[in-house]
Formats: sequence, structure tokens, C-alpha cells
Amino acid sequence: MTKPDPAARPANRWIQLIIGVICMACVANLQYGWTLFVNPIDAKFHWGREAIQVAFTLFVLIETWLIPVEGYLVDRFGPRWVVLGGSVLVASAWALNSVADSLPLLYAGALLGGVGTGCVYGTCVGNALKWFHDRRGLAAGFTAAGFGIGAAFTVAPISDMIKSAGYQQAFLFFGLLQGAIVFVLAWALRAPPRVAAPSATALQSRRSFAPAEVLRTPVFWVLYVMFVLVASGVLMMTASLAPIAKDLRIDTMPVSVLFMSGAALPIAIKIDRVLDGLGRPFFGWVSDHIGREITMAIAFCIGAIALFTLSRSGADPIAFVVLTALYFAVSGEIYSLFPATQGDTFGSRFAAANAGMLYTAKGTAALIVPLAALVAKGYGWAAVFGIAMGFNLAAAAIGLLVLKPMRARFIAAAAVDPQPVADSGAVGRASTAV
Repeated sequence: MTKPDPAARPANRWIQLIIGVICMACVANLQYGWTLFVNPIDAKFHWGREAIQVAFTLFVLIETWLIPVEGYLVDRFGPRWVVLGGSVLVASAWALNSVADSLPLLYAGALLGGVGTGCVYGTCVGNALKWFHDRRGLAAGFTAAGFGIGAAFTVAPISDMIKSAGYQQAFLFFGLLQGAIVFVLAWALRAPPRVAAPSATALQSRRSFAPAEVLRTPVFWVLYVMFVLVASGVLMMTASLAPIAKDLRIDTMPVSVLFMSGAALPIAIKIDRVLDGLGRPFFGWVSDHIGREITMAIAFCIGAIALFTLSRSGADPIAFVVLTALYFAVSGEIYSLFPATQGDTFGSRFAAANAGMLYTAKGTAALIVPLAALVAKGYGWAAVFGIAMGFNLAAAAIGLLVLKPMRARFIAAAAVDPQPVADSGAVGRASTAV
């Protein structure tokens, strides 16, 4: 009697997905919870907010740009060991932050945290792409949602502990707690026992491409440019939401939206975070059914409409809350659609490393964000919204007119010549490293 294929058992891969989501949620505070610590650190050491925020910049750059390396390790040795290492680094980073009495130590903690978070992020996204070859959009969306809204469950407890016991105790307690959760769950992570065949209902490659091969394909760079275009607007809006609201003089104006009442800015931030997270699996699921590029075009065009309307009506507090919510609801999907698209195009074997290479587009986009403040200073926020709107529309057009036919030709050519990749032995080692 033939032994059942473990990869065919849905429960296995759903458990893997849930583990990945929880792990992502546990490291999200290194990014989304950081803002809670800035003022307490400055109050204690008087280093200045600008100097303290350098730590955040270092964290984002390291977390983004090292994911391809961490993804390569996942593809070679399996997910368990990389996430175990990430859990130790994350806990160590927060523990170091709790005793840091100089800026170099604070920066060292940021570097450790960036590497650790990258280990967890790259592994969980890559593993989801491998397990869910037939539902990559949905799986990548749920995993990314863990990082997008995971901090929502712990921001309030962290804030309360900072007020009651001090920021240093909060760093130590939550760092060890979150690191321990990831450490325990990592032991249950494993790669699929075999490389999945292409889905019959999606445009997917019949062979896997190693990272060096991927970098030589025009398809990858078209995806990269699209990612940078859209992500630059997303990061600009995320970083500048408070200054925008303040300059429009509506940050403290009272609003009542969705049974919530309060000042416009905090209400907007709360709704934006939730919809950003929910939009990731939703649009991923949609793309599994109607196609990646069509879903991208729909989301990017809705985002452009939101930005255009915001440039005209953003001075109204209700409009500001509603329009920013709409924008973020259709923008977080880049963290599900782009990984899913590259997985479809370049195959499952090296999905973690290849997704990591594409994810560096977020770091490239972050370099554009400071320019938004200069444009706003000279021409107003409406000009910034107009540029971001143009980026969205350009990405939508490139997706439909360039990427879609290019991917179809690329995948068809790979089907005709499905030659094995050079480092196929690494896959076997990854599949058995459970």
C-alpha cells in the first residue's frame, strides 16, 4: 500500500501557516512597537530623537537587505534552524536595548534585531509559498498580515508596562517573552517533503530557478520596479501620516467613525493598521482566482483614486480618516501579491531566497521616502499625493501591459526547456532538514 504523501494533507500545511503567522506577530513589535520607546529613551539619556531614530533606520535596512541571505539558508537547511537563530537574536536585541546606556549599544541592538526579524520574516513567507503552491496569494497574505497587524495585540500591554515599570523592563520582559514563543514554535516548522507540481489553475512555472538565474531575468526586474513604485508611496504615507494630519490641521479634530470616537489622527492610525493587515490575505485570495496582474491593477488604481481624492478633500477630518483607510486597505497587498507572483514565476525550490531578493525593493523604496518631506515643503502634500498616485498608475499599467505577457512567455519557455537548476542538491537537504 502506498504511503500517503504528507504534502497532500491540508492540516499539515495549515498548521505550518498558523505557526508562521504567530512567529511573524511576535517579531512585529521590533518595527511597529518601536515608537513607544523613543520618548522614554530620550527622557532618560537626552540623546535626541533624531539620534535615537537612527536605530530604527538601521533595523529596517538590515531586516530588509539581509533577507535574501537568510532565505538562501532556509532553502539549503530548512526553516527550523533559521527561525531558531532568529528567535535568539530577537530576544538578545531587546535584552541589549534594556541595558543600552550609549547610542552604539542601542544601534547594536537594532542590528541584532534586524537580522533576527529578517530570519523570521523571510522564513515564514518563503515557507508559506512552498506549502501553498495552489494558494500562494492567500498564504502569503495571511503570513504578511501577521507582521502587519500582529503588534496590535501587544502595543497596549507594552505601553502599560513602560508607564508602570519603565521602558527597560518592557524591553526585557517582552523581548524574552516573544523570543521564547518563536523559539518554541520553530521546532515545529518544516519544509514540504517534496517540491510541489505547478497548479493547474494558475500561471506557474514548471521548473525552479536558482537566485543567480532569477537575477538575469527581465521578469524579476520588472517586478522589482513595480514593487519600488508602489512601496515608496506606502512607506511615505506610513512615515508621514502624522505630519500630513498636522499640516492639514485636522490631527486633533474630533471624529466618529465605525463606532469609534476621538481625534482624527489616532482614529485614522488604528483603522489604517487593521485594514492594511486584512487587505493582505483578501487580495492574495482574490489573486488566486482572477490572476496576480489583474488584482494588482485593481488595487493600485483604487489606491491612486484614494490619493487623488485625499489631495482634494484631505482637509476634512472624516474624509482624511476614510481615504487613508481606503488607501492602506489596498496597499498592504504588495506584501502578498509580489511574493506570490515571484513564487509562481520562479518555482518553489528557492522560493525563500527569491522572495527575499524581491523584498529588498522595500529597502530601495525607503530611500525615496525622505524626498517626500522635501517635496511637501516646497510644493505641499498635494504634490506628494500626485507623485504617489502617478507611481500607482504606472505600476498598474506595467503590470497589465508588460509583466503579464512577459510572464506568460517566460513560463511557456520554461515548460519547453525544464532543465534542472544547478544547485538542486540544496533542495534535497532543505526538504530533509525538518
